[in-house]
Amino acid sequence: MTLDRILFEQYWHLACHRRELANDGDFIKFDGVSGEIVLFNDNGEIVAFDNTCPHRGARIYTDEHGNRPATCGYHGWTYKNGTIIVPEKARFKSCDIDRARFNTFQVDWCGDFVFFAIKPRMGLYEQLGKSADILENISFNVDRRLDLNRYDYECYWPLAVENALEPYHIAAVHAETLATLQLGDGQNVFDGANSIWYAPLGNARVVNQLARLRRLFNIDYQYEGYMSLYIFPFTMISSTYGYSYSLQNFFPARQGESRTRFTSRLYASNTLNENATRVLDSFFESTVRMNRKVFEEDHEVCKLLPRDSWSMEPLKYASDLESKILHFRQTYRESACVQHTNHQLSK
Repeated sequence: MTLDRILFEQYWHLACHRRELANDGDFIKFDGVSGEIVLFNDNGEIVAFDNTCPHRGARIYTDEHGNRPATCGYHGWTYKNGTIIVPEKARFKSCDIDRARFNTFQVDWCGDFVFFAIKPRMGLYEQLGKSADILENISFNVDRRLDLNRYDYECYWPLAVENALEPYHIAAVHAETLATLQLGDGQNVFDGANSIWYAPLGNARVVNQLARLRRLFNIDYQYEGYMSLYIFPFTMISSTYGYSYSLQNFFPARQGESRTRFTSRLYASNTLNENATRVLDSFFESTVRMNRKVFEEDHEVCKLLPRDSWSMEPLKYASDLESKILHFRQTYRESACVQHTNHQLSK
């Protein structure tokens, strides 16, 4: 088993916000190195399962998200209330049909954020560490999803993650988007395998504009600047002033594919009232456009990076703006060592 697959299967992954799976039948599908995984609202209970029917292996869902029963279109097998409904069940005389099960995975919550894991090596809050408090606060201030953006980055996933971790590239790659905020060097905070970057905004005009918007929001958690939280191994959450939050997943593609399954969700924070929401419509629309443009720019530069340009070893030439990359690679090496030790013990 590759380390990519081990990281995917042994860590918790932030899937989405509670509001995205609010109704019976709501679902969201992810694709990664271990295959397709669905999170589904099963009559109020959020469950996770692989996207294959246990009968003949057909895919249950082909859409990325939506609302419909977990019913296989091939023979009508349905997952409901934690069990399988099998049409014409009496025809299965030659087997123990009552033992048929969907392949389900573990689900847990941090505030209003839902996580899934296949075979986690630790509990969710142990993995999150002190970052759990930040995630809880963010989740309780989220109102709704503004945008869902999903496509493949044409590069190996650690290269996409490292690009998201370091601000050194901002001036060259995001000259007319993220760089217009004039972010300061800020502060890196390391929490186990996770890390967070807090950076002040140097553009006084933008700061004044954002400060005036504060009266339109009903939020009790905010960093008045730019913050970017990394949750090892595949997840980032970033925000400017806490008015919206961008959740990004960089899942490794299946073995042999040098691609990254990228998903970006943009959430709006709680507004004061309906009138404030209407006033903020144009602000949120511009935030969606900016968010998409930044990731398009990141994708274009990540295409320049061949897979063999990445190594788990420390950077040979590391600027002081790339310290989170050094931390990421150290954590990756430690995970590789743990896996090697476990493999040796199992022999």
